[in-house]
Amino acid sequence: MSAHLKTIGTASLRERVSKEEWQMRVDLAAAYQLAAIFKWTDLIYTHFSARVPGTEDFLLNPYGLMFDEITASSLVKVDWEGKIKDDPIGMGVNEAGFIIHSCMHRARPEINCVIHTHTRAAVAVSAMKCGVLPISQHAMRVQAEITYHDYEGVALYQDEQARMASDLGKKSKAMILRNHGVLALGETVREAFEIMYYLDCACQIQVDALAGGMHNVQLMSQDAAAKATAALQRPMRPAQEKDWPALLRMLDRRGIKYAQ
Repeated sequence: MSAHLKTIGTASLRERVSKEEWQMRVDLAAAYQLAAIFKWTDLIYTHFSARVPGTEDFLLNPYGLMFDEITASSLVKVDWEGKIKDDPIGMGVNEAGFIIHSCMHRARPEINCVIHTHTRAAVAVSAMKCGVLPISQHAMRVQAEITYHDYEGVALYQDEQARMASDLGKKSKAMILRNHGVLALGETVREAFEIMYYLDCACQIQVDALAGGMHNVQLMSQDAAAKATAALQRPMRPAQEKDWPALLRMLDRRGIKYAQ
């Protein structure tokens, strides 16, 4: 049956969930579809999550769907203990995804969306001892607040959650999982998506720049880096109201039915 999910479709959940949950489902499904366009996918692996407003539950992708198959109604609702509350397709969730995302949501109550990717550039930088370097304006959106968590193997064990949460800290919204990938956190899906966009671009630029050798790379001055970071993280940037609607319009122009 799973081979024909696109043609079978999923009955809409819109009428049986709250207005707030439906909107979160729509935004998260849009993020999955955008990730497919931006090539942040890794077969059926990696995962994005969003907290169900007013609850301790969160939404994850069904384990087995490609990102371009995900819609608002196909997302799985789970609680912090891993109990599935609503699974419209019956595919369950990735166990490692639950371990990582439940940890993030529990540790940071203000965070409503967590995006995790394994892009080639992000994994490459996660393996560099230097971490993300101040070599691009893109990096300045995230570099100052990135934290790091050392690789402990595939994230299947709950005892790693405490260490992961401790390494994340109380303020960071970007995290490098060493030898593994990256995380972006946001109070909204839009914020998490923007942070991941800049983080992944910064990693791509760094890999390209270092291809010629570290001796050829121009690092920013501390003063220039601080000014750029302040500008890109200033409150009420116009982009905060403009970029997400523009991205949704792109999905609409392509006829992608994420809000189903």
